[in-house]
Amino acid sequence: MNTAWQESVTFDVELMRKYDTAGPHYTSYPSAVQFDERFGEIEYRDYAQHSNGDPIPRPLSLYFHIPFCATICYYCACDKIVTKNRARATAYVERLRNEIALQGRLFDRDRPVNQLHWGGGTPTFLDLEQIRGLMKVTGEHFSLRTDDGRDFGIEIDPREVDASDIGLLCGIGFNRISLGVQDFDPNVQKAVNRIQSEEHTYATIDAARRHKFKSINVDLIYGLPFQNVESFSRTLDKVVDANPDRISVFNYAHLPDRFKAQQQIDAAALPSPSEKLSILQNTVMHLTSAGYAYIGMEHFAKPDDGLTKAQTSYTLCRNFQGYSTHGDCDLIGLGVTAIGMVGDSYSQNAHGLDEYYDRIDHGRLAVNRGVALAPDDKLRRAIILQLICHFQLDIKAVERKWDIKFTDYFAAEMPVLKTMRLDGLLALSEDMLYVLPTGRLLIRNICMAFDRYVG
Repeated sequence: MNTAWQESVTFDVELMRKYDTAGPHYTSYPSAVQFDERFGEIEYRDYAQHSNGDPIPRPLSLYFHIPFCATICYYCACDKIVTKNRARATAYVERLRNEIALQGRLFDRDRPVNQLHWGGGTPTFLDLEQIRGLMKVTGEHFSLRTDDGRDFGIEIDPREVDASDIGLLCGIGFNRISLGVQDFDPNVQKAVNRIQSEEHTYATIDAARRHKFKSINVDLIYGLPFQNVESFSRTLDKVVDANPDRISVFNYAHLPDRFKAQQQIDAAALPSPSEKLSILQNTVMHLTSAGYAYIGMEHFAKPDDGLTKAQTSYTLCRNFQGYSTHGDCDLIGLGVTAIGMVGDSYSQNAHGLDEYYDRIDHGRLAVNRGVALAPDDKLRRAIILQLICHFQLDIKAVERKWDIKFTDYFAAEMPVLKTMRLDGLLALSEDMLYVLPTGRLLIRNICMAFDRYVG
């Protein structure tokens, strides 16, 4: 048992209940709720052009959104298109190829692509020829790294692939995969319409290891119908035995009025709030006892994983792909609803397929909203990133860099921070803010104290 990692987080039920409020995931600041149509294609082009002119232009990260799923998982809150008609992907791939070319013209070719990620939806909804073709076109318009320093990931549904497919994905250039599992319990799987055998999942992980993928992530969800501490512990045992490099454990939020698919879930079968907290508490203890480090926001990684090393070396970042070891990149979003971050701006592509297709067909970028960060946004973003990634803030360094007096600038926030200090979430002095073990599971709430858009 690796007890060192257990000391990094402490679970306090009463404090979890006290601070049980919804808030942003802080994959950006400001969050996507603040994006608007005053920031569009013209503004995006300006930021892209200026980014090429930086004294040391940043490397690039590419995110591809593949929205299609063959079946619907009732819990899902992602932007997706559910269809069994695989031919629908043909028109989408054609537009995506054209968008790659449009975006590629904006960025100098000497800027390497250090990171690439395909998310969804289900990227493996596409056939392997479509995947291979998209990667080929990407390489024609961007400088894709081919060495071991690249971080090229794809989200896969184990029900959509076999061992030979994993080998082909490796040959195409992917070296990191993320598998959706959610829960191995048959009753839970049936209740959320995601039947997935343990054997198929294990076979996918084994194939990724044989092909030397450098990182394997497994996604789980707690708070689903029929889950309890004992049943979810069995799933955790099986996942730990599979030995992935990273484990993400997401909180299910039941919002059937907002997400229609969730109307298929029997609310009476959901675990009670107290049971859900117990599941989370047990999950943290279970995974840290198994040797996983708690990275933050319910993400765990092995001590030798890149995320853990980046957190230890204070280079960890967070963006729309979650925690990242490539915070030094400009992020380009490709595909419907995809979000990018270029310079001090965020942008998002059109939400509907019709609008996305229309823009691309007319030779326009798909960007239709976003935000240019004001100086205050940049300051607060820097603070939130430090807290959510490294659980500490060098106040004196902030004062020097931003030419402020911390307690004066954040006078309105100080009462909240002092309350959190009294509650044992953080330690606060004139020089430093440290998030204590009790506060690490509530890091979102601590970050919200610095969010001027919340409340």
